Amino acid sequence: MTEQHSHRFERGTDGPKVIVVGVDGSDSSLRAAAYAAGLARRQHALLAVVYVQPVLAAGAALGVTVAETTDEIAEDLVAQIRESAERLKGIFEVRWEFHTFRGDPYNGLVTAADELKADAVVVGASEQAGHRIVGSVAVRLVKAGRWPVTVVP
Repeated sequence: MTEQHSHRFERGTDGPKVIVVGVDGSDSSLRAAAYAAGLARRQHALLAVVYVQPVLAAGAALGVTVAETTDEIAEDLVAQIRESAERLKGIFEVRWEFHTFRGDPYNGLVTAADELKADAVVVGASEQAGHRIVGSVAVRLVKAGRWPVTVVP
């Protein structure tokens, strides 16, 4: 006797559960965050907003307290996100968390996506001209081939 399995269609359960978006305060990263928020809302996914704090030894040599500066950037980003979420309350509901990681943007986002068990990664297109030659964080994430990556212009 063969065992028959009933195959049921599961409505709305095949999409991503965790969407990671990298933000750094640039216009393209904020557009990426807005796009990712819409994706998270439609998929009922958790939006993990990630800021990677750069580790700059050169900045310390110049008398700049890098940790304080990057902490201020992180706090400003959280304030912007909270303000946007509050404006949309009752219209669009999105579950979101804010995370900071230290390091270079690529490795920081890879670590974040791994630790947060991301199903998708969203980043803004690089606004730096040199990245057309060397390769941007977005291109490196796509080449890693570990998650679907959406690059927002």
